[in-house]
Amino acid sequence: MRLVVPPGVFRPPSDAWMLVDALRGQTLPPRASVLDLCTGSGVLAVAAAMRGARDVTAVDLSRRAVLTARLNGRINGVRVRGCRGDLFEPVGRARFDAIVSNPPYVPGCDPPSSGLARAWEAGSDGRALLDRICAEAPEHLRPGGFVLLVHSELCGTDATLDALRAGGLEADVIVRRRGPLGPLMSARVQALEQRGILGAGQREEEVVIVRGRAPTGARHPLPKAA
Repeated sequence: MRLVVPPGVFRPPSDAWMLVDALRGQTLPPRASVLDLCTGSGVLAVAAAMRGARDVTAVDLSRRAVLTARLNGRINGVRVRGCRGDLFEPVGRARFDAIVSNPPYVPGCDPPSSGLARAWEAGSDGRALLDRICAEAPEHLRPGGFVLLVHSELCGTDATLDALRAGGLEADVIVRRRGPLGPLMSARVQALEQRGILGAGQREEEVVIVRGRAPTGARHPLPKAA
């Protein structure tokens, strides 16, 4: 895969490539429809299209990111539909065979900062976007569809599993990778220790990929239009 990442767009970190590999290992139906939330460079959207998905939508708050996702689709010979907006808002009531996201999950300012920091900062506990995706994803999955989320254990792996199960999904951790804290976490270890998010002297974290799958044949009710 070839990627162009212009200034102002977050370059895919290692956890994004973890999620690319996990997506490649999932079974997609023929002519699958895939939604990539918080797309950034579009790496996940492009991977889904190259994997054979027929309809791939990439969503981000950043205009520059949306344009970059479209461009990277063209560079790799696949079509990616880019939409600017807040998570599921641009897709309305649409349902998908797969939803993938490497959302911002670094604990930081509350509310998150503006500018490029929005690509990684996610409120005081790192769950500002995660909780919303977990709550809304079940309503946008087709029967048998799945959502894949990547984040650090510091944000609460059990909280993600519980939230997906509360929405009627079968949830599990499909990838665990332990290693040194990433540069963004390392830059704020003192603050994270003071807030009890990071243990004293802890300099490692487990990055997880959580999957939530909608039961085959089940449909989650969508909220009524206002």
